Amino acid sequence: MTSFDLLGISGSLRQASCNGKLIAEAARIGGATSFTKADLRLPLYDGDLEEAQGIPAAVQTLSDQIKAADAVVISTPEYNKGISGVLKNALDWVSRTEGAPWGGKPVAIMSATAGRAGGERAQFDLRLCMLPFRTRLIQGPEVLVGQCQDQFDENGQLTADSYVDFMGKLMDALKAEVALTR
Repeated sequence: MTSFDLLGISGSLRQASCNGKLIAEAARIGGATSFTKADLRLPLYDGDLEEAQGIPAAVQTLSDQIKAADAVVISTPEYNKGISGVLKNALDWVSRTEGAPWGGKPVAIMSATAGRAGGERAQFDLRLCMLPFRTRLIQGPEVLVGQCQDQFDENGQLTADSYVDFMGKLMDALKAEVALTR
């Protein structure tokens, strides 16, 4: 396979977040033909808002991006032993859109955290959150970037060969899954 369109979802809103850098690295190392970074600046999910106004335009855009992408990478920080509220909110909103955009979609997850464990508990939590969507979730290798503030160079690239190696293997598995869906 020579081309694939990748959507990256970072569970952190900070402009210079490690998780934002990590999804960009996934696209670079994986050789994505095109890469789009999703915008998770969405209103908080509220059933009354949905009933009164329908699906917000930003949520529909995210849902459409998921549907259109050949594959999705999600990188999550670990907040209080789980995924960020921003990421959970986005998953909840997208679940309310038409057409099951996640259905059968190849998805790779990864995490970057300031702590040593690199987000292992958040990845477990994210795997549970993804179950209802029936994605083609890649099971490994796990990319768990601990002490992330020290793991990227001034260009936002991973500096440790082990992280680059794991990312390459994860992206190879994701591309193989994309090939199966074509």
